[in-house]
Amino acid sequence: MTSTRPRPPYLLDDSPDGPVVALRLHTVDDADRVVEQCRDPQSVAQTAVPAPYSREDAITFCTQVIPGGWEDGTEWGFAVDVDGRFGGTVTLRPERSGRAEVAYGAHPDVRGTGVMERALRLLLEWGFDEQGLETVVWYANRGNFPSRRLAWKVGVRVEGTLRRYLRQREETYDAWVGTLLAGDPREPATPWLEVPRVESPRLPIRLRAFRESDVPRIVEACTDLDTSGWLSGVVADYDEAAAYDDILRAREGAAAGTSLPMAVAATDDDRLLARVSIFDLSTVRRCGELGYWVHPAERGTGVATEAVRLLLRHALVPEEDGGLGLERVTAHAAVANTASRRVLEKAGMRELCVESRATRTRDGLADAALYELTV
Repeated sequence: MTSTRPRPPYLLDDSPDGPVVALRLHTVDDADRVVEQCRDPQSVAQTAVPAPYSREDAITFCTQVIPGGWEDGTEWGFAVDVDGRFGGTVTLRPERSGRAEVAYGAHPDVRGTGVMERALRLLLEWGFDEQGLETVVWYANRGNFPSRRLAWKVGVRVEGTLRRYLRQREETYDAWVGTLLAGDPREPATPWLEVPRVESPRLPIRLRAFRESDVPRIVEACTDLDTSGWLSGVVADYDEAAAYDDILRAREGAAAGTSLPMAVAATDDDRLLARVSIFDLSTVRRCGELGYWVHPAERGTGVATEAVRLLLRHALVPEEDGGLGLERVTAHAAVANTASRRVLEKAGMRELCVESRATRTRDGLADAALYELTV
């Protein structure tokens, strides 16, 4: 007797540029590699898989959970097949007419190979063209940058953050949410800025991405009264949790293409010396604003001026030469903050005017000098 149980179609990408990638039905033969994937630390940290994960869990997933989703129409799940081996799972979960949630997970030895991007493109093409979807919604734990980058590659636009939204075992986490419409291009909608390593030719310092090991020095800087008094975004009870969140927000800004925050570190022991950033980036107007702070132990050493010079140069260098390709960078400094104004001037920026009540300090709104540097 022939089974009438719904089955996923077989979708194939046999591009000559890489391994053959197919989307197919899960089978019990996939169980061992499903176990490997679901016990991997990244899978445990970023998904709701049971922990610990057993082979029985994998068999149930392959033979009951996924087929059951096809049978009752709640989930269209595919195994990602890479040259005949299980490489992960991609799935669409219909929510209502014309809309579905997309989800995916990769076996560790498939990550970074481009296989999941090809699999996701197959899935989305099938969902939009064959199932008539109008909107695909994507969620990921806030901080799951590998998932975000894959979504970004196929055109998903991150719309924001939902607080305490995704349930994962005994915890609920903040979630990024993004959408892809049927008519959207299947390519990145915004730049994803990579933080370069920039070495100074004059001082033993470098610009680099922030790391979690920077947290103690960030806290020291942002709880220093002289520093925090001029910084509008620093809360009075700034602590390690705030510093970790600042690092996460720095990565989010770079991923969204809206800012490029960079750590200034010593070349000998890599200790954090300062922070410099370009924010409010506009790819249309080719401009952005500069901000910085310096650790109290590094004041008067020339670190701030040199770091600002390095970042300004990177910002104004054309994109084809590895820079941001901006044509104008501005900066604000409270009129009374003579040290900060001196740094901007030494770095080559020129004062344009004074704007009334344009910046917030510990004492409230204050007049600010506006500086600029253009190509």
